[in-house]
Amino acid sequence: MGTVSNLDPAPEAINLTPGVAPAGGSGGDQGFVPPGRYRAVDVVEARKAAIGDGTEVRRLLPQRTLRTIGAWCFLDHYGPDEVSWGPGMRVPPHPHIGLQTVSWLFQGLALHRDSLGSRQLIRPGELNLMTAGRGITHSEESAAGRPPLLHGLQLWIALPEAERHGEPRFAHHFDLPVVRDGTASVTVAIGEYRGERSPAEVFSPLAGYEVAVPGGDDFVLPVREDFEYGVVAVDGSAVVGGALIAPGLLAHLPAGLSEIQLSPAGGRRVARFFVVGGVPFGERLLMWWNLVARSAEEITRAREDWVAGRFPEVHGYPGRPLAAPPPPPVPLKPR
Repeated sequence: MGTVSNLDPAPEAINLTPGVAPAGGSGGDQGFVPPGRYRAVDVVEARKAAIGDGTEVRRLLPQRTLRTIGAWCFLDHYGPDEVSWGPGMRVPPHPHIGLQTVSWLFQGLALHRDSLGSRQLIRPGELNLMTAGRGITHSEESAAGRPPLLHGLQLWIALPEAERHGEPRFAHHFDLPVVRDGTASVTVAIGEYRGERSPAEVFSPLAGYEVAVPGGDDFVLPVREDFEYGVVAVDGSAVVGGALIAPGLLAHLPAGLSEIQLSPAGGRRVARFFVVGGVPFGERLLMWWNLVARSAEEITRAREDWVAGRFPEVHGYPGRPLAAPPPPPVPLKPR
């Protein structure tokens, strides 16, 4: 199971553009349109993707009908998966360019290594943030003494043009703000909430929250009207803005809203949500494998650099680096 990687053996090339959902269904490549033309919630169904040894993940972004939410350009929800037997999770060293990776666990324990020399355990409620910039290599694996279950999100943030060629960086934040808001609690992983700000450095206006709502309560989450949002139900069925979702479904809310109502469903004791948001990202992107760029030439050059061993190495991982998949059978052509 990989927590910040696309391990598809034959990844497709995807053009990523801002997307907000028109009434009657999701719609990519729409840009910002006055919110009166949109219904409050559009529900997007995950694509099932097999990664690594065949483990299945729920790929919520990117979709053919919804490419990005702000600068968030990739979102997988995985688990809970049993990792107590055998080697557990093993994600060999692999490259990234043009993005930040976000690791967020609800259950379990993972070990991150990267070509900067970082070696970091990741625990639930802690933010692992790696900025690839012009290029970085990293790996993840199950750690000794790990709990039996692994459950979390893998997310990528597209870097804007001014930042995407910068030096790679790594940060781990274990002391994040937790806001008690009525009976609910909001962990501020990215961005700001009610005056509390995450220490994480990002390069476009973004939000990333874990929200826990007790059963029997409705919670109104105040949001920025210039942001679009996506909401994941972490553990089971829940209601977002009147729409029923469950793991494998993403509630997408266009810009123009000032609040989002979150509610447990089915008499559950507590419901957990993960909320991502941001100003619609105005730059066209091209994504293939673990690479986010602006042109086919950049993707091809990065793949060739990986195959030729020109990316920096990760030291300490007990195995060989990940082989690059074959290039797409047709030329990469950004729209």
